[in-house]
Amino acid sequence: MATAVVATAYGGPEVLSLIDVDVPEPGTGQVTVEVRAAGVNPFDYKRYSGAFGTDPNALPLRLGLEFSGVVTAVGPDAEGPAGPVRVGDEVIGRAEGAYAGVVTLPAAKTVPKPAELSWEVASGLLSTGGTAVHLLAATRVAAGDTVLVHGAAGSVGALAAQLAVARGARVIGTASAGRHERLRGYGVEPVEYGPGLGDRVRALAPGGVDVAIDTVGSDEAVDVSLELVADRSRIATIVAFGRADTGIQILGAGPGADPGTEIRGNAWRELVPAAAAGKLEVTIAATYPLDEVAAAHEFVRDGHAGGKVVLLPKRG
Repeated sequence: MATAVVATAYGGPEVLSLIDVDVPEPGTGQVTVEVRAAGVNPFDYKRYSGAFGTDPNALPLRLGLEFSGVVTAVGPDAEGPAGPVRVGDEVIGRAEGAYAGVVTLPAAKTVPKPAELSWEVASGLLSTGGTAVHLLAATRVAAGDTVLVHGAAGSVGALAAQLAVARGARVIGTASAGRHERLRGYGVEPVEYGPGLGDRVRALAPGGVDVAIDTVGSDEAVDVSLELVADRSRIATIVAFGRADTGIQILGAGPGADPGTEIRGNAWRELVPAAAAGKLEVTIAATYPLDEVAAAHEFVRDGHAGGKVVLLPKRG
């Protein structure tokens, strides 16, 4: 048995509960992992908020998408993208129901965790980083581009901004004033969001903006992007699903979005080495015990966490 988080109804964080669940033995191509840390994503909240529907047959709904941990059992032919997976391996993985003490999943959804990465940082790398890589690939960010990142201090935005800088782009990032110094440390030129944003960006980049990446979803972010970027195929959002009629790219798991499955599935090859070498920073905004998942979601829900939120299962 293991402890796991479920949503027992649709609503706010108050519908979250901890339950005991059976942990299946790993079958062919599967592994069982003791979870050391589980990354929290806004998508997790949206799943039980009703944003994607309220099918009662889906309840109780297991939550969580990404984690880090130690392999405790392997089935026959347990092979991951980096090779065979063995008991004792430290791994990073993606699995439905990752808010748990133990998970069983396909070995193909795990990759080795470098010793240089903490459990917390590793748990927040694949989903968030995969999204960032997808945003840059979809908008064709390259050296010499001027890129506007909305929400550049957030978990996805910060990774997208750093990766764009590494590609040789000039990056302008929106954030509250208190987070500007951190953005400067990434090589990003910070700008405060709010009324007059378009004018402030023009002042920084009178030559124009080539790409806009929206991780915020506000009308301001989309409207300013449309105002500044001539080629709408080089504007992408992972939040503003209702603005598809503008011709911008809608990416992710929302209605009508491009999931970018292959791009995200291979993003670890870039993300993990870069993070292990200290060339990509994952900011941990807060950690919570697994049994305080409701408080963690309250913190994430307002969209201003300023980094990754991580759940830590108790070790028995």
